[in-house]
Amino acid sequence: MPAPATDRRRAAVLGSPIAHSLSPVLHRAAYTELGLADWTYDRFDVDEAALPGFFQELGSEWAGLSLTMPLKRAVIPLLDSISETAASVDAVNTVVLGADGRRTGDNTDIPGIVAALREHGIEKTETAAVLGAGATASSALAALARICTGEVAVYVRSAARADEMRGWARRLDVDVRIADWADAEEALRAPLVVATTPAGATDALAAAVPERPTTLFDVLYDPWPTALAARWSAYGGAVVSGLDLLLHQAVLQVEQMTGRAPAPLAAMRKAGERALADR
Repeated sequence: MPAPATDRRRAAVLGSPIAHSLSPVLHRAAYTELGLADWTYDRFDVDEAALPGFFQELGSEWAGLSLTMPLKRAVIPLLDSISETAASVDAVNTVVLGADGRRTGDNTDIPGIVAALREHGIEKTETAAVLGAGATASSALAALARICTGEVAVYVRSAARADEMRGWARRLDVDVRIADWADAEEALRAPLVVATTPAGATDALAAAVPERPTTLFDVLYDPWPTALAARWSAYGGAVVSGLDLLLHQAVLQVEQMTGRAPAPLAAMRKAGERALADR
């Protein structure tokens, strides 16, 4: 359990690079709304080599850490325990530092994806398509394991990535069909499309958006909208953005680190949207 929320407490997001992170904006907005005037949330550029040293310097005032790339797997050996959710994808994005000194890891990306989709009315889908096969794709598969009742088509660029996704499919017990990136236009006809690729990777697919698109979940939020999301929305399809994911995973982090629930989603969303508009 986290220490009492009335104490002077610290939290932060770690990663490298980290200057672009919106996490401080979201968490600070939550602290303000919750009346946690003595809480602070910062960002630190920390790579895998520096992570153990950073942990050694953590004092009793620390409540929790958010982790982004490349630290989500590197942090696991430094923890006392991790949740089943985190273990399912070997990735931790949340560390709660307890009053007893225990370091507990969790993954809020997976339930964050589910919550973001639910907010847009998607609680179940018969089939789905995933664009890309990187680290985010494994979290997307884990989320789809909870809501997809049928096949998930994953569009990949290489044989190595295909093998990785087959491995995740077996581990997560998801019915996955691997498809070549050259056929990625086919993905756009699925009832739910999850784009997990870096900026620009799906731009060429925008011209292939069908006349009546369904739901697109694009995990990017800056720059926004992506070319694919803009065309999807223009054709009347539902679009879930990376900001939606960032918000919902941050909500869960705030609740775990502070012990306060529910976290103020509306205030956090407003702060995030304002920060993006100012960039």
